[in-house]
Amino acid sequence: MAGWKLQIFHKMHPHYRVILNVRYPPDGIDGETIVEIAVIPAQVFSQVEDKCSEGLVLAQASEDDGAIMTIRWCNKAFTTITGHDKSEVVGQRGIILIGRDLEQGVHLHIIEKLMNWQNFCVKTLNNRKNGELYWQRMNWSHLSDPETGYHWWLCSIIDLGNENTEPERQIANAPVATSQDGHEKLVARLDRLKKENTRLYELAKSVARDANEDALTGLSNRRHFEIELKTWVADLSENGTEFAALYVDLDRFKFVNDTLGHDAGDRLLIAVARLLRELTSDTDLVARLGGDEFIILKPLVKSALTISGLADEIVARMQAPFSCDGKSTACGASVGVALAKASMDDPEQVVADADSALYHAKSQGKGRWSFFTEEMRARSIATKKQASDLLVACERREFIPYFQPVIDARTGRIASAEMLVRWSHPTKGILAPALFLETAANMGLLKRIDEIIFSCVHGALSRFDQAGVDLPRVAINVSAARVADPSFIHDIKSSGIRPERLTVEILESVFLDRMGDVVRWTIDELDELGVTIALDDFGTGHASVQGLLQIRPHILKIDRHFIQLVVTDAEIKPLVASIIGIGKSLGMSVVAEGVETEAHARIVKDMGCDYLQGFYFGKPMSEDDLCKRLVDTGGKFWSDESRNETGTLSRRAV
Repeated sequence: MAGWKLQIFHKMHPHYRVILNVRYPPDGIDGETIVEIAVIPAQVFSQVEDKCSEGLVLAQASEDDGAIMTIRWCNKAFTTITGHDKSEVVGQRGIILIGRDLEQGVHLHIIEKLMNWQNFCVKTLNNRKNGELYWQRMNWSHLSDPETGYHWWLCSIIDLGNENTEPERQIANAPVATSQDGHEKLVARLDRLKKENTRLYELAKSVARDANEDALTGLSNRRHFEIELKTWVADLSENGTEFAALYVDLDRFKFVNDTLGHDAGDRLLIAVARLLRELTSDTDLVARLGGDEFIILKPLVKSALTISGLADEIVARMQAPFSCDGKSTACGASVGVALAKASMDDPEQVVADADSALYHAKSQGKGRWSFFTEEMRARSIATKKQASDLLVACERREFIPYFQPVIDARTGRIASAEMLVRWSHPTKGILAPALFLETAANMGLLKRIDEIIFSCVHGALSRFDQAGVDLPRVAINVSAARVADPSFIHDIKSSGIRPERLTVEILESVFLDRMGDVVRWTIDELDELGVTIALDDFGTGHASVQGLLQIRPHILKIDRHFIQLVVTDAEIKPLVASIIGIGKSLGMSVVAEGVETEAHARIVKDMGCDYLQGFYFGKPMSEDDLCKRLVDTGGKFWSDESRNETGTLSRRAV
């Protein structure tokens, strides 16, 4: 067999055959099988079928498993050696090459090599079609078609007759198949392979479990839930099996983490998972989506009463105190419920619907549950539309500043103007911030809106100066989230607004009671730049004296709800006086918001307020309207003259 060469058919041509040249190494010598492509006359190739003395089989292999193949061609010598007719072989699986008496160890050895796409040679006893045993040498070569990507096996079979020799495999260090030693080694190897397969199988199950389960609670994770949701939706479409989604969110989870530690938070999540398992059945799907959010899918059996009962039970059970290391705290939960029905265009929307219902429940005071309604759907659609419009608005710079005067109580002249953002919507007109800021915040657009407004304010101040009108300072509202943004200081510096003409009013000061390093740094930087800091809406329960001591703002603004009642409610005046006293004792200027009448203005001025702001002096107005007002009044908005003889107030705001 030294230098033996085989040429097989590859492609048809009227006068030629494109063939593969396969060169095997000499017997007993390790070496590579060389495969070449050549073109020979068709008349020469046609003689392979009749004159080649070795049995040849060409089989197409599976892309995934080399041991799975279908025979596509064989020559005449193959039918002579094996006793199989060509029609019995072509189209059959490769197993037809394995006789019933071929040794099991050899058979497994062949399968292993084929699975690994290895070229090899084996000498063994095999059966002809009639059952006769004979010695054969099988040579296997892996071929591939670069155009189609198909894999092929070329098997040549040489009839060795009944020679009394031991089987051999021309594989380096391979044992003799029929020897006792070789058989024992094969059995030992197969045993190791079985054990390794078992280990890999268990590992695969573990990996699959980890991929589908939440590591902390053992519930389904988000990935598994999303896969299962598609299954539930498919069942709804095919069989009409309607179901409910219950979106569960813990109300005070962050508080538990902050006060008792993250270990306690983890224990709480595990306890909640245990509770949800207890309250649901085996047919329900319970998953943890992340953080403190859970979701339940439950089939609708008879009525929605079972769903509402489950929601009731979850809310009620979650009101019980949670204990950890001898410490107790209340957590509570809110639940949003939505139904997936066959009539829905997009049943997968049920999760988003349940989330909307959850948001509604939380907005109503938490510790409750809410069913999703068509009104919520309309609101959700409107929010999505608004979100899209906001993105366009940022690109088109549709946000503009409006200004409300802040008056010096002593002189009656304008001391500042609070800038209030408005959205100049192309179809809806001028929109107040209450109509869009929440959506903008959820989308992370506040920074972009701030950049647009800062640019507008800088331009407005320049135009006021060019017009010769006096606007000493402008105030801007920022959320605590923006103050906690490290880029906020950069935005202030790059705005072009001189620091001495800028006041930053901090809203949502509830967060300042637990001020982080970034917020502290931002406030210190603002102070160092010369920017005036004001604390807005003091007295509403959001801010605290501790927050005042931490921030040390220059200005304290009393919430308008207190100011509006000082004229009619005698009990409010001492409270307002106390707030003014706190501000004064800490060296702050005090602004009274919500001044709507002359009486409001005079009373709070007499109580010690330094600045006045409210509709009495002007509603929020555009840049042009404010400029005209400043020109018309010369900057003096109010004259604090004495009362007339009847005791009534003699002057109103200009």
